[in-house]
Amino acid sequence: MTYLDANATEPVRPEAVQAAIAAMAVTGNPSSVHGAGRAARRLLEAAREALAAQFGARAGDLVFTSGGTEADALAVHGLGAGRRIIVGATEHEAIRAATPGGENLPVNGEGRPDLDALAGLLAGGPALVCLMHANNETGVIHPIAEAAAICRNHGAWLHVDAVQTAGRIGVDLAASGAHSLAISAHKLGGIAGAGALLLAPEAAAALRPLILGGGQERGRRGGTPPVAVIAAFAAAARAAAGDAPAGLAALRDATEQGARAAGAIVIAAGAPRLPNTASLALPGVRAETQVIALDLAGIAVSAGAACSSGKVARSHVLAAMGLGDLADTAIRVSLPWNATEADVASFIAAYHKVAARLLRPAA
Repeated sequence: MTYLDANATEPVRPEAVQAAIAAMAVTGNPSSVHGAGRAARRLLEAAREALAAQFGARAGDLVFTSGGTEADALAVHGLGAGRRIIVGATEHEAIRAATPGGENLPVNGEGRPDLDALAGLLAGGPALVCLMHANNETGVIHPIAEAAAICRNHGAWLHVDAVQTAGRIGVDLAASGAHSLAISAHKLGGIAGAGALLLAPEAAAALRPLILGGGQERGRRGGTPPVAVIAAFAAAARAAAGDAPAGLAALRDATEQGARAAGAIVIAAGAPRLPNTASLALPGVRAETQVIALDLAGIAVSAGAACSSGKVARSHVLAAMGLGDLADTAIRVSLPWNATEADVASFIAAYHKVAARLLRPAA
């Protein structure tokens, strides 16, 4: 199998595996006061400090969660009380499900948010704006710093879902001007089961807990933390910081060039995008048909978000971009951190065969 679905989950990095194994040798609940508990606490706090430093927050303002979805929900429910909620039209379902009735922030044909519209919406009173750093389906990168400046000028707060960008491009909460930022371990080569919400100081002071329990995470998130998974999270993030985005972007460009030669249209080709992500539409051929055909050829890609597996529905992301029927024909190719030229060549060869067969006129 050639695995090209990194935006669903990255292959686990060896550094994460090693860190998890080492941490599992430490027996103790980090809330316990005896020696074993203190040893587990040291691992937990070392991971917290490393992740906070890497992604631009104070260690005390990083809250560990079970993943990106919970981090998003904690931001929405913990910071949104008494505020209108404004949601980007192409946000992940983790945000959309947590914000029923939220006001829609439209995007342009490349999937980038309309900042003039944002300013207009913010004139209506205190708000929490939810805007992802980069889209999980198209890889389009959003102008977070500009959006944050608009929000602050209007007294609004900005929550950023950075699940797809952490470990792939620069992510820094303080530099962005946002008030909160969600990241996830398994999207950067860690182990599924851990995420984090990073908070600016004013947001940290205002956050209301979503899960109550034994006072863990300074009372912001109850429940015993999975120390081994969190240690692996920090190790994976450190390893990801050494990746070469330019090399991955070159592989993405080669993927797109090969797909174009088979008749594909590259979605949002002119927009700033993640170095690993290509959204490829094959007019006239439904996305799920392509995914199944490629899977049978030994290539793992996806149609839309992995969280929507089993649902045959038009992508709300591509629909919001005004792509019409083309939205039904796009697959996502997302290269993992360990992608190779051979992986790209395998995809291109398989894609050409699939496209030729599926586009062949009926006899």
